[in-house]
Amino acid sequence: MEKGNNISSLQAQNQLAQAQQSILHLQRAINQAKSHPNEEIFTQIHHSIERAERSLIQAAHVTDDPNAMDLVQRELEQQKQVYKEMVDQNI
Repeated sequence: MEKGNNISSLQAQNQLAQAQQSILHLQRAINQAKSHPNEEIFTQIHHSIERAERSLIQAAHVTDDPNAMDLVQRELEQQKQVYKEMVDQNI
């Protein structure tokens, strides 16, 4: 499914929603790590980052809305930065 191949707007919105859900899951894991840091939660964060990145790639294939993609990408980068700062502070 490539964008421009008469993919419905609903499918593109669904892919973006899935990407946003992945990012929200990542955000929850990061917040949990702030209060209860342990190896399991850090492993979960790594998996969440990978899932969110895959979701963004899938969304990019079906959406023609660069503004929506940019917003979701910035949300992911923001969460990755929060995680990096946590790691740098040895939380």
